[in-house]
Amino acid sequence: MNREKFGSRLGFILISAGCAIGLGNVYRFPIITGSYGGALFVLIYIAFLLLLGIPCMTAELAVGRASQRSIASSFDVLERKGQKWHFMKYIGIIGNYLLMMFYTTISGWMVLYFIGYLNGSISAVPGEKLGAFFGGMVTNSPLIITATFGVILVCFGICSLGLQKGVERITKYMMIILFALMAGIAIYALTLDNAAEGLKFYLVPSLDGIKEHGLWTVISAAMGQAFFTLSIGIGSIAIFGSYIKKERRLLGEAITIVSLDTTIALMSGLIIFPACFTYNNGVTADAGTVGASFLFTTLSSIFNKMPGGQIIGTLFFLFMIFAAVSTVIAVFENIMSFWLELTKLGRKKVAIINVVLMLVLSLPCILGFSYLSGVKIGPKNIMDIEDFIVSNVLLPVGSLVYVLFCSHRFGWGWKNFNDEVNSGTKGLKFPKALKIYMQYILPVIILVVFVSGIVTLFI
Repeated sequence: MNREKFGSRLGFILISAGCAIGLGNVYRFPIITGSYGGALFVLIYIAFLLLLGIPCMTAELAVGRASQRSIASSFDVLERKGQKWHFMKYIGIIGNYLLMMFYTTISGWMVLYFIGYLNGSISAVPGEKLGAFFGGMVTNSPLIITATFGVILVCFGICSLGLQKGVERITKYMMIILFALMAGIAIYALTLDNAAEGLKFYLVPSLDGIKEHGLWTVISAAMGQAFFTLSIGIGSIAIFGSYIKKERRLLGEAITIVSLDTTIALMSGLIIFPACFTYNNGVTADAGTVGASFLFTTLSSIFNKMPGGQIIGTLFFLFMIFAAVSTVIAVFENIMSFWLELTKLGRKKVAIINVVLMLVLSLPCILGFSYLSGVKIGPKNIMDIEDFIVSNVLLPVGSLVYVLFCSHRFGWGWKNFNDEVNSGTKGLKFPKALKIYMQYILPVIILVVFVSGIVTLFI
């Protein structure tokens, strides 16, 4: 099989970061940070990125690069005869499709809000009516289907052009613009009247969050956010490992990707906390009800109060489109790889098939706000259910499989993993001293994240 490769290391870094960088960085991180005490939560979150995120990402990249395959066949290539690790492919394939079933819908919302701010129709809506405006939009099924189809068509169209000519070329520029937009909006937010109060809450540690919620609750929330923000566990990162050469060691690549992802999350706080402390009395949202609607109601009402709010809202939702679409393109590239490895079809035919398939699969989520609004598990609608299965079940289970496969002799094995991850002459070496941590401690941490996530379904 003639495997495509990235044209540059920058392309690999930006596309891999684009897969990790998504909506959770911009709306979920600031909300949870605000709910659990600000700066101290951020420090705990960063600690778990180091303890959990980087080792798991390194393992996923190693499996991808060693196998030169997507998750559809990577475990088949690396496992020994008689082993059953290849069943992991089903978790990965289901996870990628399920993620896109609701993520493309939210991406369509971003497009509609960008258009709404661009033409001034949303900036003219009073703050108290934004909730009704958003509700009217999401229940307009033909409108949402059109926007979602547009996202699906454009993103699969980019993937159909090939890795270098499509995915790498377009995503690379998109990510550079994304960082520039984020930096510009953050600089503006720092000039707001109460920016200093927002920054104090965000950057100066306090025990208030622990006193209010309890130490374990704060730690559990930080673990969950550190884990889910990186999109590790369903092969979305491994595919890009399969596209890179063996010139560089993988620990340094994982650290770079995690650092870019974290930078976007931290920058989102530099926007949202000064804005909330200036125009919303320091209130973001309740972590117990965290959802994408925060962007379309609370944050939009803040933009509408700002001088030049229409411009800020337009730029912000343009940034959000890039953040969302970078993830969609990355996951669609993984889906394309499944088909290319398991069939004899070319990229364009695979793209056409999946445009139709993805539109059909996205319909339950779209209709879950209108015709299928009665389909619920407790308070969770169809979108929430799909999100829960991906975030709280498939990601941790998949990550656990990657870690066990790489670190134990009943899998691929520590020696093979260590040889692959340290292959190359540039970058940091993966310390051999972490063997016991990878084999026993890290799996326990992942299990704790998994159990904590499941428990949230019942409380």
